[in-house]
Amino acid sequence: MKPNIGIVNAMVRMTCGLSMLTFLIMRSKTKEESALHPLLVIAAAMKVAEGAVRYCPLTAVYNEMEENQQF
Repeated sequence: MKPNIGIVNAMVRMTCGLSMLTFLIMRSKTKEESALHPLLVIAAAMKVAEGAVRYCPLTAVYNEMEENQQF
C-alpha cells in the first residue's frame, strides 16, 4: 500500500479530523448522545488515520476507475 495523497493533503485531513473529534467530544459532554454521534466519531477518526498513513481508500478507487476508463 503506497501513499496516494500528498503531505499537505495529509496534514489537512489530520487537522480536520482532530478538530472534528474535539468538537464531538466537547458536544457529548454537554448534550445527550444522539444516534448519529458514533458514526461521526468514526468518520473523524478515519480522517486522522488517513492523514497519518497518507492513504485514502476512496482516492484509490477513484484513481483505479479513472485508469480503467482511458482508451
